[in-house]
Amino acid sequence: MFDFDSLREIGATISKNKLRTFLTGFSIAWGIFMLIVLLGAGNGLKNGITANFSNRAKNAVSVGTGYVSMPYKGLPVDRQVKFDNKDYDLLRNKIPEVDYVSAQIERRSTISFNKEYGSWGMNGVYPDAAYIGNIDMSTGTGRFINQIDMDQKRKVIVINTEMQEVLFKGEDPLGKYVTADGIAYQVVGVYKDESGRTNIPSFVPFSTAQSLYGKGYNVDRLDFTVKGIKTMPENEAFIKRLREKLGALHNFDPEDKSAIWIWNTAEEAVQTEAIFGGITMFIWVVGIASLIAGIVGVGNIMLITVKERTREFGIRKAIGANPYSILKLVLLESIIITTAFGYIGMVVGVGLTELISEGMRIAPASTEGGPSVFKDPTVDLGIVLAATLVLIVSGVFAGYIPAKKAVSISPIEAMRSE
Repeated sequence: MFDFDSLREIGATISKNKLRTFLTGFSIAWGIFMLIVLLGAGNGLKNGITANFSNRAKNAVSVGTGYVSMPYKGLPVDRQVKFDNKDYDLLRNKIPEVDYVSAQIERRSTISFNKEYGSWGMNGVYPDAAYIGNIDMSTGTGRFINQIDMDQKRKVIVINTEMQEVLFKGEDPLGKYVTADGIAYQVVGVYKDESGRTNIPSFVPFSTAQSLYGKGYNVDRLDFTVKGIKTMPENEAFIKRLREKLGALHNFDPEDKSAIWIWNTAEEAVQTEAIFGGITMFIWVVGIASLIAGIVGVGNIMLITVKERTREFGIRKAIGANPYSILKLVLLESIIITTAFGYIGMVVGVGLTELISEGMRIAPASTEGGPSVFKDPTVDLGIVLAATLVLIVSGVFAGYIPAKKAVSISPIEAMRSE
């Protein structure tokens, strides 16, 4: 146990060596501060880029139709590829990498409620579209399309918060009916979209939209997510198999890029994860180098400290102090300095990252409508505490090794030390 007299003596020692104490503490605080800032910057970059995928699942793929441009089995070129329910069944049941899947009917309609109206997209989708599109139903107002809506071909609609403000002027829209193309749809849910996109659509059951607008069989687009694909070669092999299966179903050359188009955020996600892995590794290397620099600084200064006090240690031993009590004072001084300044570096670093993060939340106007490149540059508190603990332990060892050597020499040799 450390008693009050020991603490008082350490306080007197620190007050007599203010510059030395400051230099020791600054090395510690700076190492922690730089690690936090670097990790915060890396997280901010990662969060900003990741936010650009926020309106879709990271492993989402969309497939649309085009026109055949290459001869195939004697069939003419310039044929239009048309999706139908067989394509949905192919994805759902015959491609094991496909997880969530939704066919889609895309339409733009004038939607009205009483005297208010506006023009918005109105897409027919499956319930899985909520996951594929990261559709945010946290408004607490209603629900998304469900399987019963699909089975019964209900005329229900999920609107967005923009439509709610324009059409209902603060009224609760749930249960009310809006009109689109002369057909009444009951509002069953409201979702929000903060991606900055224009023409944010509403959603109706795919079965309803296909019956009314898709001639009972047409499909405009296919959206789905993939699972088990972690690398670029795996992703490329999957896309090749997908083109082959769709080509066989619709009689076009799988190499014909104009027959179908594929928007593959799964590929972008794999590339992004690889980039972030490199950035994270670089940041950790630089951050650990900063910590090592702090540890070396503490070690050097503690070595000088013990050397300066060798004569003092000899006098203490000559008047009866045991080596443990001397070693205890050095270690306690090291613990106090490293803990206090490590805490200061941690608070300043975390405070700076939180201040920047809060400032970006308060004033996002400069990036509104554009892609995010930096967002929420905060650091995991567990990492911060672990780094601070490493510096404290390193400071203790930095003080222990020279102090142990100093107290092991005889009092006469110690008192002869200059």
